[in-house]
Amino acid sequence: MPVGAPKMIFKQYLCPSMGSNIVIAIDGYSSCGKSTLAKALAKKLQFIYIDSGAMYRAVTLYFLRNNINVHDEFAVDEALKNIHLNFHSRDYETHITLNEEEVSEEIRHMPVSQNVSQVSALRVVRQEMVKQQQRMGRSKNIVMDGRDIGTTVFPKAQLKIFMTADPKIRAERRYRELYGKGEPITLEEVFENLAHRDYLDTTRHESPLARAEDAVILDNTGLTEEEQLDFALEKVKPLLG
Repeated sequence: MPVGAPKMIFKQYLCPSMGSNIVIAIDGYSSCGKSTLAKALAKKLQFIYIDSGAMYRAVTLYFLRNNINVHDEFAVDEALKNIHLNFHSRDYETHITLNEEEVSEEIRHMPVSQNVSQVSALRVVRQEMVKQQQRMGRSKNIVMDGRDIGTTVFPKAQLKIFMTADPKIRAERRYRELYGKGEPITLEEVFENLAHRDYLDTTRHESPLARAEDAVILDNTGLTEEEQLDFALEKVKPLLG
């Protein structure tokens, strides 16, 4: 949608005439603004926002706290039995709890960021999280972001968006976010972390990061958050009847 074009006004769409709920899948690389767009889109449409990445981060946090060796299959299986994740919303902001503890901030710190790709690559972890994600999407209109939502979790999602951006821009965005939270880290460290995560995400055996064939590409290197939202809303419009 061109900048300055009239804004579309959306009501809450339950789409009873369609006979099913709407699923919007947003995939892409780390620090591309997937969560920012997904949250804004869910708020505009009054859909439920599900942060799949937060689920893997919460599992990673549990593994770190409890010294779970990712190469120990028995330990991983036992750990998953003791992990209970829930989402709750306040003012359209989604928060995640790990065994009833609010961990929305802690899961964004670097120790989790440095280990989440390794944990999320485990087949048993992904299978368990996919089960939970699919359960959430069976009866609600949702917007979900992640790395395999349009390819594995919801391959029949009515709208799939694949986000990308220049790696340097992504690193700068992530650095500003962490710097604002007081984390002692350099831009170079952030860039290296993102490059490493990209490699792990795209080469892992279990549900690697990939663009679904029917996904719309959104390169937001030079776009504002408002322009990204306008782009997505334009793609959603045909689904609303």
